[in-house]
Amino acid sequence: MSDAQAEQALQSPGESEVLGGVVPYLCADGAVKAAEFYVGAFGARKVAEHPVDEKGRTMHIHLHINGGSLMLYDAYPEYGHPFQTPQGSTLHMKVDDVEASWKRAVDAGCEIVLELQDMFWGDRYGQLRDPFGFLWSMGMPIKK
Repeated sequence: MSDAQAEQALQSPGESEVLGGVVPYLCADGAVKAAEFYVGAFGARKVAEHPVDEKGRTMHIHLHINGGSLMLYDAYPEYGHPFQTPQGSTLHMKVDDVEASWKRAVDAGCEIVLELQDMFWGDRYGQLRDPFGFLWSMGMPIKK
């Protein structure tokens, strides 16, 4: 499939299925680049995207990632939505193969915040920061 065909295959924002209960809607400093990064680092799939404006900003990108939805948008300070440095949250993914998922994310450019390790609550768990400032964690139950 060509890039043009792939773009046409994206559904309009009102037609893409929203997966999961609580859906993070993140303001990223470069939402299009963040979406591309999440495709490579976490295996996300882009299912909807508004076109970019003359400044390269988009008001909506919808991704399916690890069985849930993640939505992104760029800051629009002229409309009361300035960019603020991400803080106070962690996006957690329960994965089937934490070693492979971890390696993929680190190889793509995520910074290790907390090394992948066996935790007292029974998960193999670690934390990463992506190049856009968002904190991610991954885990899976330790097999006995």
